[in-house]
Amino acid sequence: MDKTPPVIIHASQAPEPVGLYPHARKVGNLLFLSGVGPREKGVKQIPGVTLDEAGNITSYDIEAQCHSVFKNVRTILEEAGSAWENLVDVTVFLTNMKADFQTYNRLYAQYFQDSQPCRTTVEVNALPTPIAIELKCIATI
Repeated sequence: MDKTPPVIIHASQAPEPVGLYPHARKVGNLLFLSGVGPREKGVKQIPGVTLDEAGNITSYDIEAQCHSVFKNVRTILEEAGSAWENLVDVTVFLTNMKADFQTYNRLYAQYFQDSQPCRTTVEVNALPTPIAIELKCIATI
């Protein structure tokens, strides 16, 4: 049994976490990603999201958010020494399953056509920032 302690990964090119947690942790040959959303590094505006002055979502584009979240996952994987093709399990959180599932599912099929990790998709009432999608992933290294 591998007794190597878990390694904390902070990906320098990924958006900053919104709390005290790493982008990922490496345990043996597995990489566990924290929840990843579509935010971009170093900017407050979220791709595909329009907010009013009070910070409430007035409109959002799930397609733009999907592209951005997939890009962020890839960034973290690569900085941690893994790859998109090494994803083995993806849990997806959507805030509006009825409105967004069809678009998300179409894009997911394009991005995961070759690797096809296990997947669970659930609807949640809200996410910590004004986003419509978040991914929780496990990959091999």
